[in-house]
Amino acid sequence: MLVLAMTLTAFGVGCSDGSETITESDGTEPVGFNKEVTMPIEAVTTTVISPGAEPRSPLRRTLEPGISQQVTLTTDHHIEQQINQQPQRDISPPSITIPLTARSGADGVELTVGNVTSPDPAMAKALAPADGSRVGIDVSDVGAITALKLSPKPSTSDAARAALEQSFYQAVYQSIAFPAEAVGVGAVWTVRQPVSGSVPLEQVTTCTLTARDGNDLTIELNVVQTPKSTVWHLPNEAGQLEIVDYLMHGTGTIAVDLDLPLPVSGTVEVGGNQTYRDPRSAVTLRQSLRTEVQWGA
Repeated sequence: MLVLAMTLTAFGVGCSDGSETITESDGTEPVGFNKEVTMPIEAVTTTVISPGAEPRSPLRRTLEPGISQQVTLTTDHHIEQQINQQPQRDISPPSITIPLTARSGADGVELTVGNVTSPDPAMAKALAPADGSRVGIDVSDVGAITALKLSPKPSTSDAARAALEQSFYQAVYQSIAFPAEAVGVGAVWTVRQPVSGSVPLEQVTTCTLTARDGNDLTIELNVVQTPKSTVWHLPNEAGQLEIVDYLMHGTGTIAVDLDLPLPVSGTVEVGGNQTYRDPRSAVTLRQSLRTEVQWGA
C-alpha cells in the first residue's frame, strides 16, 4: 500500500489530462531537458450537428505572418485523493499564470513566455528563470493544434519545466477546432479527440457558436471524457489499477478573434470523480479532480 500511495501521489498531477509529468523525486533529467521537445497532439475529428442560421461561412483563422497578440493563460489543477478509508488528502499542484506573446509565422505560431507567477512561493521562485522560454504550436487549417514544441530557457529547473508542460497540455486539449463546413450563429458541432497517456481517454467537446460579429466569435463548450481502457497503467512500470468508475465533464465559454492565434478570453473547467482498485491487494483509490483553463488580457 505504501508503494502504491507514493506512486499515485507522484503521478496525481498528470492523471486527469493524460499527460505524463516528471517530478523532482524521479532523480533523473527529463529527455530533451533544456532543448526543444516536440510533442505530437492527437488528431481531431469534427462533425456538424446543426449548421446554424444564415448567413453561413467557414470559420478559418486568417493569420498573416507577423501577427502579434498578448494574452495571459492561467491553469489551476485541483486533486483530492483517498486510499481506502484513510483521510482524504489534497495533493493539488500550485496554479500558475503565464503571460504570453504570440506571433504567427509561416510554420505556425511561436509563443514567448513572460514573467510566470504562482501563489505558491516555492513554485513562483522555480518559475522565475523560465521568463523568455519559447513554445511553438503547429495549427491545422481548421484551427486544431497538431504539435506542441517546448524550448525552456537553460536555467529552467525540471520542476518548473514540468509545470509549464502541464499547463500547456491542459490548454491544448481545451482548445477549439472548427468544422470544415460553413456554419452560422447557433451552429453546433462536436470535436472528437483521443487523449493519450497512462489512461487513454476519448474526449468529445460539443461546441455551440452563440454569437458572431465579423471575425469575433463566442463559443460555448461542453466537454466529456471517457476512458478507452479498463485499466490505468501506472508510470515507471509500477503496475496497473482497475478503473472502477470514471466521470469527467466540463463546460466553458471562449471568445475567439479569427485574426489572432490564441483565444482572447474565456474559461473552461473540467472535473469529476474517479475510482481505481489494485486487484492484487484490494486497495481502492478515489480521486476528485478539477482543472480550469482561463484566457484573459
